[in-house]
Amino acid sequence: MRVLIIEDEELAVKNLTAILEETEPDAIIAGICSSVRDAVIWLKEKTVDLILLDIHLSDGLSFKIFEQVIINTPVILTTAYDQFAIKAFELNSIDYLIKPIKVSDFKKAINKFKTLRQNSIPDYNKLIDILQNKEPEYRQRFSVNYGDKLKSIDVADIAAFYIWEKAVFITTLDGLSYDLSISLDQIEKEISPKMFFRINRQLIINHRAIENMFIMSNRSIKVDLKTKLPVDAIVSILRLNEFKTWLNK
Repeated sequence: MRVLIIEDEELAVKNLTAILEETEPDAIIAGICSSVRDAVIWLKEKTVDLILLDIHLSDGLSFKIFEQVIINTPVILTTAYDQFAIKAFELNSIDYLIKPIKVSDFKKAINKFKTLRQNSIPDYNKLIDILQNKEPEYRQRFSVNYGDKLKSIDVADIAAFYIWEKAVFITTLDGLSYDLSISLDQIEKEISPKMFFRINRQLIINHRAIENMFIMSNRSIKVDLKTKLPVDAIVSILRLNEFKTWLNK
């Protein structure tokens, strides 16, 4: 079985590769693509038996692939949090896996794929129509560990998400911090781009958390947040124009 992985997160690719090696040792990973563009180029020239496809890629929704190349290969979709998309998959008999992907769930999806094979290729164009006519549903809350308790935090109450000492944290508007077992790349996909902006590789901030902004000597922008963080809130020079546009939304 030849498999194509279309995924833009390095950790997710490693996880999928490890699970494939464990559950399907005879499977061959024929290719790995991290964007819609790369996937379209790859699929125009080659074929596989199965595609493992992330919904959100670095250059847009992965469903754009189906608009540019005819896919007659079974697809297992992966998603971190998208309730509407999940419902659409179920209605169209498309299998999906929720991140972080579990070995047991992966085995079930593979078994379904082996049973159906080419006899039940979903109508991907129909799925695209459904998804494009619906506003995205963003994450409304995050659950965190609080001592020996589990706590749910509303997204609107979060001041920032950040990486510190190789771990990911949430800080709330009232100054409380909690660690998360999810990457900053994945968080960025799940939260509203109107409310939050990733100002650099380490930090995503909430518009409500901004107290002051200062133009630095190198023309970058330093942001003072209402909540203090262990990382500097400096807007990457590469993101300056996008940041200024975001401020006016």
